[in-house]
Amino acid sequence: MRDQLSTTFAALADPTRRTLLAQLAQGEATVNELAAPHELTLPAISRHLAVLERAGLVVKTRQAQWRPCHLVADPLREVDAWVDGYRRFFTDRFDRLAEQLSKETP
Repeated sequence: MRDQLSTTFAALADPTRRTLLAQLAQGEATVNELAAPHELTLPAISRHLAVLERAGLVVKTRQAQWRPCHLVADPLREVDAWVDGYRRFFTDRFDRLAEQLSKETP
């Protein structure tokens, strides 16, 4: 079984899915609303949403005949924590590079 971080990264690997998440970050939306700016069929958008749902990044609810989708940001916290270790690594490297460059220039 895959770990949550791998599942989240796999879901984020596709640019269409990242765009759908960005749309949902603005607020809930139906599949039709999410599909509108894309040149993809509704079934294709639904397949992308299914991947996001399996990763725990999207939840569909029911409001009368509407089934709006909502962003669930919790899995992104694990991604942020993982990336943060590398962020500190690169920040440290850039700080050392800046220090070295300041020593070399008069």
